[in-house]
Amino acid sequence: MDAWVWWLIAAVGLGIPLVLTALPEFGMLAVGAIAGAVVAGLGGGAVAQVAVFAVVSTALILVVRPIARRMQTQRPELRSGVDALTGRQATVLEKVDANGGRIKLAGEVWSARALDTGATYEPGTQVDVVEIDGATAVVM
Repeated sequence: MDAWVWWLIAAVGLGIPLVLTALPEFGMLAVGAIAGAVVAGLGGGAVAQVAVFAVVSTALILVVRPIARRMQTQRPELRSGVDALTGRQATVLEKVDANGGRIKLAGEVWSARALDTGATYEPGTQVDVVEIDGATAVVM
């Protein structure tokens, strides 16, 4: 068998653990094996094939791996439910003070109370939702 076939077999052999373990390093080594197959197909010697495999695999591991790790650790925080309402703006529908009131928040009418006990917000005022306490939005 030709050398390029052996390199493709090695690439498939490295691709299997990639699928089973989800470790991207195996994929990078498989790409290096494919590069070795290309060199073999173009008539390069065994030393050139191994050198290209080593250079491509090492370059991918040194460049792609840190980027992939950074992407895994810096995922955006997805907030849902009442957590997603914290920090949003709302419109006062009925006077809001420390005792209660009504606001329109995310298209829904919510009961609300002021964070500051001395604050009063008149209808039409834009307020910020500080937290959700049960079914009541605390605003300021």
